[in-house]
Amino acid sequence: MRHPLSDSKLSHIKAVLLDLSGVLHEGQRRIDGALETLEWLRRQNYVLRFVTNTATQSHRQIYQKLKRMGFTLTDAELFTAPQAARQYLLKHHLNPLAIIHPNLKEDFSDLQTDRPDCVLLGDAQDDLNYRNLNQAFRLIEQGYPLIGIGKNKYFMDDDGLQLDAGAFIHALEWAGGCSAIIMGKPDPHFFAEVVDSTGFKADECLMVGDDVVSDVKGALDAGIAACQVKTGKFKESDLDLLPANAYLIESVRELPQLLQS
Repeated sequence: MRHPLSDSKLSHIKAVLLDLSGVLHEGQRRIDGALETLEWLRRQNYVLRFVTNTATQSHRQIYQKLKRMGFTLTDAELFTAPQAARQYLLKHHLNPLAIIHPNLKEDFSDLQTDRPDCVLLGDAQDDLNYRNLNQAFRLIEQGYPLIGIGKNKYFMDDDGLQLDAGAFIHALEWAGGCSAIIMGKPDPHFFAEVVDSTGFKADECLMVGDDVVSDVKGALDAGIAACQVKTGKFKESDLDLLPANAYLIESVRELPQLLQS
């Protein structure tokens, strides 16, 4: 269960941060043991945060989807990358060229103008076309910032692995000679906001995810304990990248056993 080089105890953990896709569900299917684990965590009085880089659904849609799948959570427990991106735009008084999924457009419609001063890029799927990307490139060339809703390479869906927006963000960074501002995992600012919402310190939190880079390494870099699950997008080759101070379990079903060990 535990990574062979990780010998620290987890008795000090007060809050558990759970990735959604790949940890609690895959597409529309709940991962076995997910509901039972959440019930156990609540009985033990852990503070929970459900964190996701998902950029194809609004906060409302994700929340409703989880409820339909049988998960019990409050609106405040759900922490999404699009939420963080909107907060950043408002804070910095930015109006984006938004290349985002149609489901998110309602969340950013009030920030749209015909004279954008930044680029906001998420998993826009078919809207990640040459015309839109070239428009984004031209804005970046003028010195306007590139803001990404997460930078994942790929994710697992009902019909298999899907290319994520990270590949397109990387292409614009390379072409535009810039570094994107990432408002999702593994960005340390995103993790800091999540930790702050729990009321605890970073080292009192545990992140559980299926992405060794965005979830595990990102959390560790932010001072948060991290646990890799072997579900979702996990591949055996990820073990070569798994940090020595990370934990490893087969699935979220084993999380209670890990926390009690």
